[in-house]
Amino acid sequence: MAQNGKVLLVGSVGLEDADQVFRALGERLGSRAKRYPDGETGPRYYWIRWVAELFQGHPQLAVHGGNQGVGEFQGQAEIPSFTLADGVGGQDLNFATLGYAQAALESHAKFQALRESGVIPPGTRFQVSLPTAIALSTTFMHLDRRGEIEPAIEAGLIRDAGAIAAGIPAGELAIQWDVCHEVVAHDGAEGRWVLHYDNILDGSVERIARLLAAIPDGAEAGIHLCYGDPGHAHIIEPKDFATCVAFANRISAAAPREIQWMHMPVPRGRADDAYFAPLQDLKLAPETELYLGLVHHTDGAVGTRARIAAAGKYADNFGIATECGFGRRPAKTIPELLRIHAEVADGA
Repeated sequence: MAQNGKVLLVGSVGLEDADQVFRALGERLGSRAKRYPDGETGPRYYWIRWVAELFQGHPQLAVHGGNQGVGEFQGQAEIPSFTLADGVGGQDLNFATLGYAQAALESHAKFQALRESGVIPPGTRFQVSLPTAIALSTTFMHLDRRGEIEPAIEAGLIRDAGAIAAGIPAGELAIQWDVCHEVVAHDGAEGRWVLHYDNILDGSVERIARLLAAIPDGAEAGIHLCYGDPGHAHIIEPKDFATCVAFANRISAAAPREIQWMHMPVPRGRADDAYFAPLQDLKLAPETELYLGLVHHTDGAVGTRARIAAAGKYADNFGIATECGFGRRPAKTIPELLRIHAEVADGA
């Protein structure tokens, strides 16, 4: 069959804490997933929104005001907008951390203990999902100053990746870069998602290559391509896989190191040839696993298998995942969602 029985957890899992997440994954997925994330629980449940607190207290930033046109998405209107404080230039701005290293190292200690006790299968890697600098700059920084601010955010993320790699043995670490706002900007998203550089594909790939270079040899690297999930809706609806294939091919060609996996989303309503046909142009390196985000809770194993059948006409040997993280999903639905993953994976 086209799907190979492997499962990818994109990142967030809407349970109470990392301990619950690891135990749920161990019980319901076992070794079907080669990598376990900590679920991005607590204040991190809504992807990158928790970083606003760091920006709010940063002495080199000032609140600009306004939500830059995202109020149409549930829960988004209160996101603040920041700019450089008076007298601060982009070259002065510094982020010692964006908070991701501390969160990862704390979760890894729990992961390690549960793996040693047999709750997590041996050989499973600890997965850390990190946003790109573009995600943070487009979400929080005023458009007029993003070009000055983005390099400092990128440097802070690279510092966090380095601290994570210093604290976790490379042989048990996997780092995923979440590439979302670049994808939706390429497809014409407006408002907050307008980027500060013109050639979106070239400029984005150049930046992603720098982030991949921050992952040391021995650790795994992955890319999650995404159309977003604010208010459980895409920021912009994908027409087909063409944009994801273009990003995947260009990232693969430009990457300064091996990429172990590439994830691409599939909307629930798409099981048609037109959506999947661009996969025939996908050119990944032999070592890169393809995961398609075609698991949806609302239509279960039946709908998932229909999407697998459509994808199988144009791609072979792919794993399964959801479109995006499921940290905003009610906790009571997560056991069933994980069961669907396991059932479909076992049908390989």
